[in-house]
Amino acid sequence: MKVLVLAIDRDDDFGKKAGVRGPVIGRDACIDAALKLSLADPEDSDANVLYAAVKLYDELKERGEFEDVEVALITGHPDVGIKSDLELQRQLEEVLKRFPADGVIPVTDGAEDEQIFPMITSRLPIISTRRVVVKQSEGIETTYYILYRYLKEILSDPEAAKIFFGLPGMILLIYGVAKLLSIKYPQSVTIISSTVTGLILFIVGGYFFAKAFRIKEILGHSLTKGFIQLISTIAALFVLFAGAVNAYLNLESIALQLTGRYPGTELLGVVIFLNAISTPFVIALGVLMTGKIVHSYLRKDYHIWYYISGILLLPALWITIDVTTLYALSIVSFYSIEFLKKGLIAIADIAVATLVGMYLRDKVRGWEKIETERSTSGI
Repeated sequence: MKVLVLAIDRDDDFGKKAGVRGPVIGRDACIDAALKLSLADPEDSDANVLYAAVKLYDELKERGEFEDVEVALITGHPDVGIKSDLELQRQLEEVLKRFPADGVIPVTDGAEDEQIFPMITSRLPIISTRRVVVKQSEGIETTYYILYRYLKEILSDPEAAKIFFGLPGMILLIYGVAKLLSIKYPQSVTIISSTVTGLILFIVGGYFFAKAFRIKEILGHSLTKGFIQLISTIAALFVLFAGAVNAYLNLESIALQLTGRYPGTELLGVVIFLNAISTPFVIALGVLMTGKIVHSYLRKDYHIWYYISGILLLPALWITIDVTTLYALSIVSFYSIEFLKKGLIAIADIAVATLVGMYLRDKVRGWEKIETERSTSGI
């Protein structure tokens, strides 16, 4: 039985710190790689993992329990996850081509490297496992040293440093400025305190909100690939806002024109307001959909047929809002000629939008391939 002693470095510390490219096969090559990493970073446990793998290889060779034994190192990628695991799988295949083992003994330094065990077992059985725990003296295992290591790790990560040091630093800075102002203007202590508290809550809350909903990435995408849609959205919001303000300010005159009297209750006022805002609402949707159509046309987006059908359905939406609100106000009846006429127009509009959508869907079917190629290439 041929056995492979396999050291695993999932986050590629060997490559980042020592310039060692995986896979590394053979006792001498593994010792040389471990020595390079030890010199580059004496505190890195991955070097000890490789030394432990070589030691286990020597022990198995000495016992002679197996037909043949080999030791190897496979390294992943700093981007731990799918990318690193694919690289580990590729290197394992390369190792097995040079040494067709019947079983493997993985050597790791923690649970992170052990996450690839299912990938290994899909190629060959795991005979045993070895986890390496680096021994430390009692003096090193002090609270000071542990805190120092954690702080060093945090400072090396820009995003973590912003949260653990940036936000507290900003809070202390604002409080310091507020204290100085309170000395200069003691009569305004309450106002300054409330302002500072509100400002801190606003900034901290805004930061966490932006992180949670990835506002930075969304804005970056909108300002580059989705700029046309961003402009159309802003324009649509302005149209809707202007229409709503106009309807609110002229609600009484609109009510007189529709019903011949002022709105007697809040409910009637809301219904009249909805009727008045129906036109700017539909126009705003039209502006928004127009932006989507232009964006889809320029980027050869297959879903352009869907957006064109949507914009063609807007007259039917406008008629529906108008008729239902007028019916609520008892201005039109379901059996009136006006209602039937508008209903037929809405049905005809829906039919036209459906037929146009079906026609365009077949016409732009070739764009679907372009969209798929763009999504796979990450454009």
